[in-house]
Amino acid sequence: MKICDSGIRTTGRRGFTLIELLLALALLTLLMTALLTFVFSMGAIWGRGGEKRLFEQHVNAVTRHVESLLRRAVWPRGAVGVAEPFAIREVRPASGPVENLLGFELLEGDRLMEWPGEPLPEVRCHLAVVRERGLVLYWQSLLEEDADEKPPRAAVVSPLVAQLRYAYQDPTSGTWRTELQLRKNNNGEWLLPDRLVLSFKQDAFEAERELMLPYSGSPPVF
Repeated sequence: MKICDSGIRTTGRRGFTLIELLLALALLTLLMTALLTFVFSMGAIWGRGGEKRLFEQHVNAVTRHVESLLRRAVWPRGAVGVAEPFAIREVRPASGPVENLLGFELLEGDRLMEWPGEPLPEVRCHLAVVRERGLVLYWQSLLEEDADEKPPRAAVVSPLVAQLRYAYQDPTSGTWRTELQLRKNNNGEWLLPDRLVLSFKQDAFEAERELMLPYSGSPPVF
């Protein structure tokens, strides 16, 4: 005779309730939101760092190029050195008022100059900052026809240069004084600055570089 044990209980797996599913979904949403926020914030940080590096690279490249222009102006012409390679002259641009600008001459021009025809030597250059254009190099060959009557051409060196200042050192005290305009002495004669100060600006990034005005006979830098 078989006796059936009716007291044996059978158990099954209980599923998640609706409330538990909603809580799990909410928790997963919070975790995904936090992860995406972290990823985007890190991307923004790296992006800003990249923009700053590009700005600094531009500043350094422009500074080196302007320094190269100034040094090439004092190179000897043959066996004869340049007595005074820099001068302050009146410049009448194609558009804009007449300005007194720091100038120098380059025997072979520069890569920024786009000639309408065959490149000519003995190029007279002047540096200026033009609003909404940046640092501009005015240039014109002394061998061109009617060179004194034509306005000089203009080449933009950097659109990020917001200001060009001139630094003078007092020969007696040795102190420095920076001016927005070129200075004259008590006799009304122009004074050449000892240094040029370039101020760069792009959005929130700013930088400043000083360039010493080389003297005649300075060795070339390669």
